[in-house]
Amino acid sequence: MEERGNISIHTENIFPIIKKFLYSDHEIFLRELVSNAVDATQKMKRLSAIGEYKGDLGELKVTVKVDKDARTITISDNGIGMTAEEIKKYINQIAFSGAAEFVERYKDAGEQNQIIGQFGLGFYSAFMVADRVEIITKSYREGTEAAHWTCDGSTEFAIAPAHKEDQGTNVILNVAADSDEFLEAARIRTILDKYCKFLPVPVEFEGDIINNPNPIWTKQPSELTDEDYKNFYKELYPFSEAPLFWIHLNVDYPFNLTGILYFPKLKNDFEIQRNKIQLYSRQVFITDEVKDVVPEFLMLLHGVIDSPDIPLNVSRSFLQADSNVKKINTYITKKVADKLNEIFKKDRATFENNWEDINVFVKYGMLSDDKFYEKAKDFVLLQNTEGKYYTLEEYKALTQANQTDKNGQLVLLYTTDADKQHAFVESAQNRAYDVLKLDSVIDSHFIGMLEQKLEKTTLKRVDSETIDKLVEKDESKESVLNDAEKEDLKKIYEQAISNQNMQVEVAPMSPDDAPVIITLPEFMRRMKDMSKAGGGGMMFMGNMPDTYNVTINANHSINQRILKAKDDNKERIARQAFDLALLSQNMLSGSALTAFVKRSVDLIDKE
Repeated sequence: MEERGNISIHTENIFPIIKKFLYSDHEIFLRELVSNAVDATQKMKRLSAIGEYKGDLGELKVTVKVDKDARTITISDNGIGMTAEEIKKYINQIAFSGAAEFVERYKDAGEQNQIIGQFGLGFYSAFMVADRVEIITKSYREGTEAAHWTCDGSTEFAIAPAHKEDQGTNVILNVAADSDEFLEAARIRTILDKYCKFLPVPVEFEGDIINNPNPIWTKQPSELTDEDYKNFYKELYPFSEAPLFWIHLNVDYPFNLTGILYFPKLKNDFEIQRNKIQLYSRQVFITDEVKDVVPEFLMLLHGVIDSPDIPLNVSRSFLQADSNVKKINTYITKKVADKLNEIFKKDRATFENNWEDINVFVKYGMLSDDKFYEKAKDFVLLQNTEGKYYTLEEYKALTQANQTDKNGQLVLLYTTDADKQHAFVESAQNRAYDVLKLDSVIDSHFIGMLEQKLEKTTLKRVDSETIDKLVEKDESKESVLNDAEKEDLKKIYEQAISNQNMQVEVAPMSPDDAPVIITLPEFMRRMKDMSKAGGGGMMFMGNMPDTYNVTINANHSINQRILKAKDDNKERIARQAFDLALLSQNMLSGSALTAFVKRSVDLIDKE
């Protein structure tokens, strides 16, 4: 005998609400229904394990079928099933009150993904794609009768006895006219592959088991080989290069968390692909937008995080406010830092070999997370132009004696392009100074951070000053020119250069140094770097022309020759010396380069 009744809710408008507000993406219905079927199947396993069910379990699986002609999608399981009374309890009584208040609260909130999680409406997501839903189910309990429940999307339902041999549930969706896309097998397979790839119960579609019920993150690290981890990475990211190494997460207090995080090869291109870590809850895919679960700098990692403490249906506001999520965030940061430190201590050679791939990640972490910085400062590496690696403490010990200036500041010299700045690097090395290579996309920020964190330490690019000004000592150099000669030489160069953005000065330097040295001050360059990166109030700097310092070496023979040359030749030789300085920094081009070549030929011809 068929029974009819009303679903226990407080408004006639609940189903339009579900359809309009529940999810922005209707495909989620399949995840919800398959997840329910998996839960019912796992409950069956547990009842058998504890002896409450003594029958034959058979092959436990979930089956999804599409019948395009009948316009139905069927999700079947052989789990615990339900009696008619249980259907009334779990399906007909939507677990919230005050639906009118609910509508008012969420109609403009944009928090669609919170609704199911808060109000237990998972099953009713079926009505986003179906205009009629049926349930045919039979409980595992002996002597119970199968039941057939039907609802057309209104608040009315019908429930009647049914014929079903085995325990379990079939949910049949009669697909609505506006949801034809879900009658295409390829579309259903895509959704299953996205959300159900690692469900803990086999899921069958079109004769294939489409999931891996036992992914390696559910196993103990002692059970797994390196090959297992690499093969799983290929399963997740078929077109990516092999990872450098990985971290197996496994914690059950004060929250539950498992997963595997992989360190990909980053190089210097700093391609942040923020959809590479997948978040699961009991092996059900939730999202690949994990910004609030994982610290931002760890978004550079790849892999899987699974935590039953994060509900299936989450909103951004939930993730930001949830205390478990914050604990998970802190835990992952610590685990990553500990793993890197362990590799560094156990096998420094391998760590150094991988540094080119992981240095951006480590530096980004130090910049964005103080707790990570405190751990990473012991294993972050600095590489010099000779290709040797040092920790911060090792490098301080290497340079302190020779590179401490007259004010007690340790000056760390660096190059961003060793080839382009070769003359300056060589000049520093001639003074027995060491030069770092800081040429990654993040290094301009890393340099600023080091200056803030390290006591009495400053960093200067090798081409930001003449070598004697980079590391200023108490000693002073004598000039072979008197003050009048220096003033004359300065005027000759100013007239020859004729550029107000070139600030000329004459200074005593080693006769072995270049006759003219062009430098862009460290402060000016950093301001320009900040403006390019959109740095606060320095935006205007991006439009300002560079102002260079042009240092004329008073002790170089060419400059002494200029002073002795005929008047019509003074500026010509000065311009040639200046152009040589430009050429050494790849700053000479166009008509100026053509003029330099012609002048060079003329000077050689006259010699």
